[in-house]
Amino acid sequence: MISKPVPARSFYHTCNYIANKPGAEILIAEGVRSHDVKLMAEDFERQRQLHPSKELACFHGILSFYPGENPSDEIMTEIAGKYLQRLGITNTQYVVSKHTDKAHLHLHIVANMVNNDGEVISDSWIGLRGKKVAQALTKEYKLIPAIKKNLQLTHLEAMNELEAGKYKIYTAIAENLPHCQTLEELETRLQQQRIETLYKYKGQTQEKQGISFKIGEYSFKGSQVDRKFSLAGLRKSLALQEKEHLQEPRPVRQQQQVQQPEQKLSLTRRRRTVPKEEQKNDLSALTTELMKGAAGIIDDLLKPEDTHEQVPYEFTLEGYLRGQRKQNRRPKR
Repeated sequence: MISKPVPARSFYHTCNYIANKPGAEILIAEGVRSHDVKLMAEDFERQRQLHPSKELACFHGILSFYPGENPSDEIMTEIAGKYLQRLGITNTQYVVSKHTDKAHLHLHIVANMVNNDGEVISDSWIGLRGKKVAQALTKEYKLIPAIKKNLQLTHLEAMNELEAGKYKIYTAIAENLPHCQTLEELETRLQQQRIETLYKYKGQTQEKQGISFKIGEYSFKGSQVDRKFSLAGLRKSLALQEKEHLQEPRPVRQQQQVQQPEQKLSLTRRRRTVPKEEQKNDLSALTTELMKGAAGIIDDLLKPEDTHEQVPYEFTLEGYLRGQRKQNRRPKR
C-alpha cells in the first residue's frame, strides 16, 4: 500500500473530484453532509473559518493498494481511520471515498486541518509520516508491499497529463542510467527523449545542490520522480556502477599472460631442487663429452692433409740433406 498526499487549496474542487468521479463511492463521512458535494464543501469551509489564518486547511491523501488486491469496504474504512489517527489528524471532519477507475483500488481521504475546537493540526513532514504509517499498516493487515514501481502494471492512458509526464521521466531515467558513467551523459540521453535536466546551485557558485527534470510544461524534482533519482541518489548509483565495472574479471588472454611468469618460476624452482648426486653425474658426463671433443680436434690438427699434388724436392728429407752437404763443401772466406 502506498500513501501519497496531494496539494489541495479548495474544499469544493477536492470534494467534487472524490465524490463525482466515475465509479466513486463514499465509504464514511464524519462531520459533513456526504450526499451533496456543495453541502459537503460548505461544512468543511465553515469549520475552517474557526481559524481564518489557516489558508491551506484541506488535507487530501491517497492510499493505493497493489493491483489485484481487493480488501472489503469494512477493512478499508478501518485502515483509513487508523491512517488519520496515526498522522495526528483527529477530532476533525473527514471523508473517505473509494475509487475503482484504475487498475489498482485506491482511497481518497479528505480532512480538515482545523479541528472541531478551531485549533490547527500540524502538517509538518506529513508526506514522510504518511509513508511510514502506510508501511506499518501494510504489515499489520498483511497487504502486498509496494517495494518499487512496476511499469508493467502502470497504465499511462489512465493518468492525467501531470502524472503521465512523471512516469515517462521515471521510465527514461531507469532505462538510460545503467548505460551512463556521468550525469552529463545521462543529461544528453534524456535530451534525446525531449526531457530537460535542470540543476539547483549553491548561491552564486557552480556547486550542484539539486536536480530536476522537465517534460513539456511540467517540471519535477528528482526525488519527486523517485527517491533514488535525487542528485545524491543518482551520484550514488553512478559510483556503484563504476565500482562494479572496475571489479569485472579481466579477459582470458590477460590472465594467461599473468600466469606465464608463474609457470617459468615454477620450472626454475624444480631445477634448483635436483639432488646433488644427479648434478655430479650430469657434470661428469658433460666433462667426458668435452674431452672427447677436444681430442678429436687435436687429432684433426696433427693429421697431415691429403693432397693429390707432388711435394717439391727441396721439402723432402733427401733434398734437405743434399742441401746441407753442398753448404759444407763451400770454401770458407
